[in-house]
Amino acid sequence: MDLDPEDAKLVTLARSARARTGAAEGAAVRDEIGRTYSAATVALPSLTLTALQAAVAAAVSSGAQRLEAAAVVTDAGSLDPESARVASDLGVDRPLVAGPNGELVPV
Repeated sequence: MDLDPEDAKLVTLARSARARTGAAEGAAVRDEIGRTYSAATVALPSLTLTALQAAVAAAVSSGAQRLEAAAVVTDAGSLDPESARVASDLGVDRPLVAGPNGELVPV
């Protein structure tokens, strides 16, 4: 499947966030005016967020009202329900899911 260049950028940002931190997942989102936000899994004793939850939180805290797209890079092969819900809250019903190599996983 060929990705739109802007969606490919999200996958690249998600891969980078994951690789930079060594986290289980990386995610990136694009808001309604084209700004992008990326994040990795947060696993602290007092706070646990999926990568997509963290990326959405960054977008919302910067004023985003809606998302145009989202991408998650994970070894899991699928998107967890918590991530799917948070993406849906801001208008993305089908986030892109890719493996660590950047290849999309059929959803």
